[in-house]
Amino acid sequence: MKEIRIPGRRPYEAVIGPVEAGLERLTGRGAPILVSEPRLFALHGVRVAEALGAEPLLVPEGEAAKDWTVLHNLLADFARLGANRDTIVVALGGGSVGDVAGLAASLFKRGCPVVHVPTTLLAQADSAIGGKTAIDAFGEKNVIGSFHEPALVIVDPDFLDTLDARQLLSGYAEIVKYGLIDQPGFFAWCEDNGGALLAGHRGARQRAIAQAIESKARIVAGDLEDRSGQRALLNLGHSFAHAIEAEAGLGRLLHGEAVAIGLALAFKFSAAMDLCPLADCQRVAFHLKRVGLPTRLGDVGLSARSGALVQRMLSDKKNVGGALRLVLAHGIGKTFLHPGMEAERLAAFLARED
Repeated sequence: MKEIRIPGRRPYEAVIGPVEAGLERLTGRGAPILVSEPRLFALHGVRVAEALGAEPLLVPEGEAAKDWTVLHNLLADFARLGANRDTIVVALGGGSVGDVAGLAASLFKRGCPVVHVPTTLLAQADSAIGGKTAIDAFGEKNVIGSFHEPALVIVDPDFLDTLDARQLLSGYAEIVKYGLIDQPGFFAWCEDNGGALLAGHRGARQRAIAQAIESKARIVAGDLEDRSGQRALLNLGHSFAHAIEAEAGLGRLLHGEAVAIGLALAFKFSAAMDLCPLADCQRVAFHLKRVGLPTRLGDVGLSARSGALVQRMLSDKKNVGGALRLVLAHGIGKTFLHPGMEAERLAAFLARED
């Protein structure tokens, strides 16, 4: 198994390889609690539950899991099962399962360990790493949450064999993001190998997942709680994406689909402000479009003419003192945090981008 050390207040390992080998690391640590969702559990959960000797707790699929009632019910189940501060919560599923299970683990008796077993490309390459947990509330995405670093992350690329093409593409958008942030060579690798990754090439998948995990670990290490601005670079495209998801109706778009549009818009806006070469902007949009991801608001039936999208972006939790903070680019692999973008300039740009 490949092991990647994730630094932090409580450093932990992300191990890439067969799930059974990863679960052996939990032997002798008491009876864990397994959190999953019904469709995924039917595919993979029975063998995981048997390996753990755990009763499964099932939450709704997708964004519907990130809900107050689901969180409350999980906490009630933890209490019913007699969990304590040493009880390990194993989150088996995509990013939404990891979010709500991780948040529940962070809250129960002021915190018990969580082990992530991500089963989607998006979760394996991005959301399972870094300790962010959240649910949606008040019509906004990820507005209630905590930082709760996992005790272990087990990444088995074989889980991806049961993902549909749309889910794979959603995760691929997050992989591309890491090349765009500060690794132009990796973006070039994606241009050459993205098709093979999406078609099921195991070597390409493992290479991309490991690269994304190592990149996120390096960025997160210097800004564990997203305060200094370094970790904010991971939000490239996400200020747009979260607003797009909310405007479309939470759960209608996959997160990576909104991220793909957000990445394209971040580079196009940067080019419109003469910060970034137009050729880089076009290269980003071309690659995302070539693999089948949306790159325009109109691709998903949205428009920014009403100004609602900008209003949602103004309420983004990354903003400080009313200033609109956006991750923009001087080029591929050259991103930076703009500390105070004028909402009017952004609104004028978006009004032309339907």
